[in-house]
Amino acid sequence: MTRNMTGKEKVVLFVCVENACRSLIAESYFQGMRREGWKAISAGTMPAKVASPRTSAMLKEVGLAVPDHPPQLLTEPIASSASLIVTMGCLDQRVCPAFLRYRVDEDWDLPDPASLDDDQFRALRDEIGKRVTELVRRLKT
Repeated sequence: MTRNMTGKEKVVLFVCVENACRSLIAESYFQGMRREGWKAISAGTMPAKVASPRTSAMLKEVGLAVPDHPPQLLTEPIASSASLIVTMGCLDQRVCPAFLRYRVDEDWDLPDPASLDDDQFRALRDEIGKRVTELVRRLKT
């Protein structure tokens, strides 16, 4: 299930379209429950200029913070550095780069939170938290 076994920290890459909500939330949860030998990064297939302000507010409610980087473009080198790739609803033909389609280990197929009200956004945040918790439990060092 994992690649890039070089003795260094292994990388979980969380990918969504804008890298402004879902993947940032997943990265934040993962870093908060850190598994020894692993780190998380996130990227977007069409990144926004800045993270959604709602992301910061929703993470703050659960004692987490938005990762310390702006939304970033998913590139082939970023994908190649990952030991595990989790997409979050960005595998459609319109925005998914070809190099990613055959490298994905898990696709969580979560809705874009941009159109969700606050209660729905919280439910999505909590679902991402549950999935990250389960992922961390399954990882091997």
